Amino acid sequence: MALGARKIKIPPWSVAALFYGISILSLVWVFHGVDLSEMWEKLRPAHWGWLVLAVFTDIAVYVYQGWRWSLLLRPVGRVPVWRSIQAIYVGLFANEVLPLRPGEVIRPYLQARWSDIPFSVALSSVIVERVFDGIWLIAVFAVTCSQVSLPRRVTGMAIGLGAVTAVAAVFLALVMFSKRHAHAAVGATRWGARLSVLVEDLHLMGRSVSFYAAAAASLPYLLIQAIPLYAMIQGYDLDLTVWQVIVVLVVYRLGTAIPQLPGNVGLSQAALVIGLALFGVDKSTATTLSFVTWGVITAPLVVAGFIALLLTGGNIADLHRRAKAHASQPMMATDREAR
Repeated sequence: MALGARKIKIPPWSVAALFYGISILSLVWVFHGVDLSEMWEKLRPAHWGWLVLAVFTDIAVYVYQGWRWSLLLRPVGRVPVWRSIQAIYVGLFANEVLPLRPGEVIRPYLQARWSDIPFSVALSSVIVERVFDGIWLIAVFAVTCSQVSLPRRVTGMAIGLGAVTAVAAVFLALVMFSKRHAHAAVGATRWGARLSVLVEDLHLMGRSVSFYAAAAASLPYLLIQAIPLYAMIQGYDLDLTVWQVIVVLVVYRLGTAIPQLPGNVGLSQAALVIGLALFGVDKSTATTLSFVTWGVITAPLVVAGFIALLLTGGNIADLHRRAKAHASQPMMATDREAR
């Protein structure tokens, strides 16, 4: 065998170990230098009404997301909004109890099964949602930077994220307006067959008016997410403006987007502490708020997600196994005709 011909195989467990390690190190950093007795004294909020508002508006975020998802899928079928909401909550429940965010595969699997649409289309729609969210996140952050004084490293990070989002937006435009060139571009890649199916699905959705309506609806979706965080900050009498809360939201969203321990434990707390520190919130207060926010947001998701799971008649481990098996199968462009 020639030198260099042997391929290096990465053990499957190593990916989970990497993100677990990052999450644990993030937790260590969050608690480092924090007086736990002082943190305990700060747990009680100044205004309970704000926390109640945070709970209900956080639930509203995912109801709105379900409506947006149904709107995006309208070119391929009339998907009931309540089915989209149920799939989203089952996916959120999976992310809370299982590692590495498997809900991102489970929810399109459920949508495909319930709505009789190809799995590839449902999965492509989730990717489109992420691109929409990324574009608006960077756009809102850019506007916010003109209203808030931020460290240079933060604005540099925003520029980098903007570049990545711009590439994704260009790819979407390429698919929507020049499918032939998009097929030629992905055909030379290692995952050419799978990407070709993605191109077909994106082209199908991109030709519909509802695609642009879903893109516009993604801005309110982002802004609604600031309400629970703003309510939490008001509940603890922290003196932050709306613009500053949006910056904290952007940092927090980035932290929760990365795979981590079940329940978004680790990076999400660290991200919120970092975001609050940008505006002078001391670490003890920020750490307290990060865990209270985690509890206020996580508890309703677990309860609602568990109820949504019960309504499916299955269990989360079985759904995870089936979704993974479905996602690993070759996706053919002819699947759409077969359905």
